[in-house]
Amino acid sequence: MAKLQGMAKRDARSTAIAATIFLFPAVALLIVYMIYPIVETFLISRLKWNGFYTAEKINVGWDNWKTLIQDELFWTSFLHNVILMVCSILIQIPLGMALATFLDASGRKSNIFKILWFLPYLMSSVAVGFLFYYLLATNGGLISGIATLVNGKRTMVDLLGKNPHALYAVIGVVAWQYTPFYMVYFIAGYSNIDTSLYEAAVIDGANRRQYIFKVAIPLLGPIFKTACTMSLIGSLKYFDLIWNMTQGGPNHGTELMATYMYKTSFQKFNMGYGSAIAGGMFILITVIALLFQKVFVVKEDY
Repeated sequence: MAKLQGMAKRDARSTAIAATIFLFPAVALLIVYMIYPIVETFLISRLKWNGFYTAEKINVGWDNWKTLIQDELFWTSFLHNVILMVCSILIQIPLGMALATFLDASGRKSNIFKILWFLPYLMSSVAVGFLFYYLLATNGGLISGIATLVNGKRTMVDLLGKNPHALYAVIGVVAWQYTPFYMVYFIAGYSNIDTSLYEAAVIDGANRRQYIFKVAIPLLGPIFKTACTMSLIGSLKYFDLIWNMTQGGPNHGTELMATYMYKTSFQKFNMGYGSAIAGGMFILITVIALLFQKVFVVKEDY
């Protein structure tokens, strides 16, 4: 008995050593590329510093954070992020679900649509930003061209140069690029539903619509939850596409927390306050994501 216990202890020790060896690279990368930058950001947020190593670093304590709390532009940027988040969840996820439902119902004959509809997501956000910047341009843009054809005279539609049109134009472009991602997500969810459930529903007299609403959607509940969480987090830290379309303009009409942080840190060279903005983003995104998860858990329990 004692011999068996000794062997079990040796096996457990060997397993622990092997797990430590294999996990060490991942843990080291996690510390270097995730935890250290977060800690460093909060440390820099207490400095008055322009970001150059040769420049003097002055410890200003909590002054940057006090300024951040009273900064109307930061809270306006946060509001734009929230609007983008809500619109993304209300547009991209239902639309992705609808496209996936169509593809699941139509089978292999609609495979070409899978490719065509997924193409926007394969494009770089930078390329999409420049593409729509020129398409929506007041002079020579696609919308202005169509308006000119319809009206029979030169008509200029300024979608990116006025508020609040600019914000909703940007939200439309974001939806165009990211809806295919959720479409693929829901296609994967449909593929995990046992086909015998559909056959049983048909035998019981259910049509396709009843199957979708009473069988498929309830089974896709975890997919909806994960998709909403990913859309929420992605919308709160969005940067590249908006930067290349509007750079936060006009008059901060499309300013997001990330674009405001970039301008403060790398255009105004106020690295301390820029780090405070980044720290504020981190706290707000974490709190909202945790609240979102908690609400979903409560709803699931019902």
